[in-house]
Amino acid sequence: MDLNHKTILVTGAAGFIGANLVLRLLKDTKGTTIVGLDNLNDYYDVAIKEFRLEQIAIEEKKAEEKGNRWVFIKGSIADGSLVQDIFAKYQPRVVVNLAAQAGVRYSISHPEEYMESNMMGFYQILEACRHSYDDGKTGVEHLVYASSSSVYGSNKKVPYSTKDQVDHPVSLYAATKKSNELMAHAYAKLYNIPSTGLRFFTVYGPAGRPDMAYFGFTNKLLKGETIEIFNYGNCKRDFTYIDDIVTGVQLVMQKPPIRENGEDGLPIPPYALYNIGNNQPENLLDFVDILQQELVSAGVLPSDFDFEAHKKLVPMQPGDVPVTYADTTELERDFGFKPQTDLRRGLREFARWYKAFYQN
Repeated sequence: MDLNHKTILVTGAAGFIGANLVLRLLKDTKGTTIVGLDNLNDYYDVAIKEFRLEQIAIEEKKAEEKGNRWVFIKGSIADGSLVQDIFAKYQPRVVVNLAAQAGVRYSISHPEEYMESNMMGFYQILEACRHSYDDGKTGVEHLVYASSSSVYGSNKKVPYSTKDQVDHPVSLYAATKKSNELMAHAYAKLYNIPSTGLRFFTVYGPAGRPDMAYFGFTNKLLKGETIEIFNYGNCKRDFTYIDDIVTGVQLVMQKPPIRENGEDGLPIPPYALYNIGNNQPENLLDFVDILQQELVSAGVLPSDFDFEAHKKLVPMQPGDVPVTYADTTELERDFGFKPQTDLRRGLREFARWYKAFYQN
């Protein structure tokens, strides 16, 4: 699918992945209208979301000569009337649903927010996609939506494959993301909506989410506080740099699952599911060691900073898992793509951004 001269709806457009996707689309497409929807909630520092929107506004000015247009709407995907109005007015051909209440631990104390955004919100998006075909209209040609590596729960087999059973989530957040996959499959079958789910693995980078470990570690180290490293440092994570994630999303957007009928004459669900991860898990102790080195190099921490005095090894937290590790075979097979950014380079970019955003 050619994304040029299309209308693309990106929900969660002020979020980490959403904002970076919008920036990439403004740079890479022509004659494209990008509609962004985000409720700008205060789950984390809204100033970071505002910074991302400012970056988009700057890029929009550069992209005007290519006929690109950026429209931002503040609101929630759980607001059915608003979602229906957006679809009626802009008639998006591609929908990228990245809006969701994120965070494993937060879901333990605030379950209602996950039910509203991740369940009811995604339902509203699916319904709007369904009715985009009313009266013989072309409607939505591809729905791409965010799932999560959290759906794998406490699976012992690694690397995680999309063919693995994921019926035993260990957090409500994971349960909502697995539910999204099931809902999308049902709508793909019933209404022939080409849909692709993406299981993201620990996304990091500049202007990322402050609730992620690398960001929280940085804040604490800067204050002279002690950071807690879970599972006594025996956790491994498939850290994936934001630029790699966006490249993967962009490639997937251009290749909707094919609509075709089975032997019974009924549609075969045009549905796909991919992991997007670095396929190279990193030990958490090594991760924080590289992080503190890059924070020192960027001038965030002093050169004589005593890292050993500011770390503490603690047990695993409820809802967390010891290892996340993506099998990206299918992504490589279908798109010839595999994330390439190494951990040191990615953390270096984050450290430089942190210095510029918070300390300059």
